Amino acid sequence: MLLYVSAVNTKKKKAEPTEDVLLCYTGGLKSVGQQPKDRTSCSTHLHDVIANIVDYLLGLLTMWVARRFISSVAQRGHYAGQSGLFRRPQHGSPPELELRYLQCTCCWRSRVPVAGFETLNATISSSSEPCKEDSSVPLDACYTPEQRVAILQLLNNATPAELAGVKLLRGRKSLNIVEYRTKNGPFKTLESVVNVPLLKHKSAVVVFNSILNPVKKQKKVRIQLAKFIRPEIDRSWLEDANTIVSLACGTNKIAWAHVDRGMAVLDWQQLDCPNFLKGTYMASAYLNDVSAVVSLLPSADFYIIEKSSISAQNTALFPVMAHMRTVEAMLFALLEPRNCPPESNIPPRVLNMMRTAVGRHFGLMVGESRTSGAQTVRQLMTESVTQKFPRINFPPDLLVKYRNSFQMGSRRGGEELCDALLQAVAFYELLSESSS
Repeated sequence: MLLYVSAVNTKKKKAEPTEDVLLCYTGGLKSVGQQPKDRTSCSTHLHDVIANIVDYLLGLLTMWVARRFISSVAQRGHYAGQSGLFRRPQHGSPPELELRYLQCTCCWRSRVPVAGFETLNATISSSSEPCKEDSSVPLDACYTPEQRVAILQLLNNATPAELAGVKLLRGRKSLNIVEYRTKNGPFKTLESVVNVPLLKHKSAVVVFNSILNPVKKQKKVRIQLAKFIRPEIDRSWLEDANTIVSLACGTNKIAWAHVDRGMAVLDWQQLDCPNFLKGTYMASAYLNDVSAVVSLLPSADFYIIEKSSISAQNTALFPVMAHMRTVEAMLFALLEPRNCPPESNIPPRVLNMMRTAVGRHFGLMVGESRTSGAQTVRQLMTESVTQKFPRINFPPDLLVKYRNSFQMGSRRGGEELCDALLQAVAFYELLSESSS
């Protein structure tokens, strides 16, 4: 490449070059010098420049031919399926190689395509990872034989409580696994797990990875659940509970609902207490009524007693507030196990749940007052019959027993029953929300 620059003195009549500079590009090296005075020397430089230009053009032509040749080989391997580095990959093989370009050292405009081996290495290194969301790949092909044995052993032998400790298996899914293996026998392949209701390919992969890499629970970490649970208790104890009994006290009766962690109602009833709010609040009379209720309560991991929201400053409702506190104290005394050291690692068995928290959870609050939950309970009972996976499951005998107890304008006095059931549902749902 030749660049000849001549500075001309315009003041003289004849244009004579005063200073000439010659720049020769030879193989990427620049040489700068004064133009020779004689024609012989100039001719020699001219021949050198022409030779450099010819070498440069030949280099461009060679690189163009190489690029066309390699591109044609890549295209033939892509479309014709020929063997070699650029052939179309088969199923299970690494993906097609991407072409990248190397800059020529002589001219930045020339590029030679080469195979992107970085892409190949990255693909090979990542091909050993288990599949995540690709439903076209069988689940058994994503794991080694040892991993498949470990996963199937847990799914076939774990109890509902143990299954609930696996990610995504808390609640109804763990019960569905137990019901499926009881009906159809143990799981033989990972692919058969997707036949369980509520478990599809994507969820199954998350469950399998959680079984292989379990997350350890931190029993010592105390989570603040004081917004709706008193006294404060470690959340892990609540998560391990299989059943609870929810109690709601009224002015003349006590109702309870026995619900398991699979959101199934095991028992739901109430008992009249004729001695409540009679006379001078005789302690012996109260004790007889409360003891009669305790004798009918089923065994459970926790007993959740509704905490009234009546303020002590409300003098008009002070008798009702005193009545509620008295019944609550007797239930705590009769239900809590005795002879338990205060510094032992055993959690409290009887807990309080704020009535206002349940009302806000179901949208029953109007200002600071809570409205009736009868309509919400009727909706839950209807969903138990009409939906495949309802919010809570009622046994048929309880549906028949209470089908007319919560009608609009009914005077059957079912508010305590509604409060006990809604408190149990809110307990599990709020616990699940705080865990997630």
